[in-house]
Amino acid sequence: MTYPPSGTAPREPAPGPRAAPVGVPAPRRGARTAAVGRLRSAATTEPGRLRILGAVLALLVVVFGVVTYLEIAARAEAAHDVVTRSQPLSADAADIYRSLADADTMAASGFLAGAQEPKDVHEQYERDIKEASRLLVKAAASTDASTSSHREITTLGELLPEYTGLVERARANNRQGLPLGGAYLRYANQKMTNELLPAAERLYAAETGRLATDSSDARRWPFLSLAAGVVTLAALVWMQRRNYRRTNRVLNHGLLAATAAATVVLLWLSVGHTVARAEMRDAMVHGQESLDVLNKARINSLKARANENLTLVARGAVLTPDGTRDKYETDYGTGMKALAAQLAGAEKLADDSSGSKPVASAITSVTEWQDRHRKARTTDDRGDYDGALKQIIGPKGSTGECFELVDGALRQALAHEQGEFDAAARSGRGALGGLPAGAAVLAVLGAVAAIVGVNRRLSEYR
Repeated sequence: MTYPPSGTAPREPAPGPRAAPVGVPAPRRGARTAAVGRLRSAATTEPGRLRILGAVLALLVVVFGVVTYLEIAARAEAAHDVVTRSQPLSADAADIYRSLADADTMAASGFLAGAQEPKDVHEQYERDIKEASRLLVKAAASTDASTSSHREITTLGELLPEYTGLVERARANNRQGLPLGGAYLRYANQKMTNELLPAAERLYAAETGRLATDSSDARRWPFLSLAAGVVTLAALVWMQRRNYRRTNRVLNHGLLAATAAATVVLLWLSVGHTVARAEMRDAMVHGQESLDVLNKARINSLKARANENLTLVARGAVLTPDGTRDKYETDYGTGMKALAAQLAGAEKLADDSSGSKPVASAITSVTEWQDRHRKARTTDDRGDYDGALKQIIGPKGSTGECFELVDGALRQALAHEQGEFDAAARSGRGALGGLPAGAAVLAVLGAVAAIVGVNRRLSEYR
């Protein structure tokens, strides 16, 4: 027996593999290693590589279809909202604004006529109030309670009865010949001008903003879908070229069918979205922009007419904050300047004679309206109130006659531009119709065709 040299410690035996604790399974590294080995072995043989390539091609085609479905479905939904929800709500908000402004104009016109208010004027006032109430109920049912639009609708619903109550008091006092009627009418106008119309304007701005957002969403380019389509098509072409170089066979029917399906989806996607984008843009540029300007012009004409009437009702009792000028006469001048600028803008936006003719007619009538108004103010300043009243609300040669011509021309222009918008927006929505479902179906068929084409090649090795 040998002993270690003196002064050195005995060596301990090298540690061997430890046994796994009882009850704990040994790591399955062997199974994972074997799977990796089999995959590596498969990738080094032609049949194995074909199986991997076939799976990748099928996956690419499916991903292309799924991405196209998701992106285009979102754009189609936005286009649908433009046609069925946001633009109609924007138009309703404009009609609410117009109805309220027209009601205020009719209330002042009826008051000026004296104790015997003309029947047609009173009926128009009643129609305006009913129309505004109806549209408020409709808009409330179409908007979410958490939105700013719903809050404005609630505000309008609360203020409208207060306004009509003041108008009825003014009418009742006017029938009795009491001067208090004029004060009630001024209070009603202040509530309309300072509370109702600003709320209606905010509602219109919110709904028009939502329309712009929906239109922008519908027109956004589907970059992910286009990129996925290009990658998928390139991979299919590469696979067919690879197949040709290895077999000298020009065609593989399965791969050819998959390539055709991917090409159809990519072309449909590109052309369909380009057409939809162009139509939706046309709807906004040549439709909604004109509608916006014309709506504002019509509202300013109504406000100007109400201020013109109230100038005679107040008879100088209400002054501007600096106390130097008649408030209603000043507001009339401001409104007419805005009306003239908006009509000039609408004339530039009109892209055909059907849209430009009524705007040109409105511009001519506005010029005549201003001339007659100046003559009426001169008559009133001379102390001839009855003569001025006839020049403002008389049946012939009055400013009221010019106002009716302006309002009628703007109504005609609005109807034309609304038709232009509807036609273009529906065309844009139609260009996307069927594309999401068609892309999904063609993607499935393309994936199946790619697998069939690869399997046909694999059968040669069996």
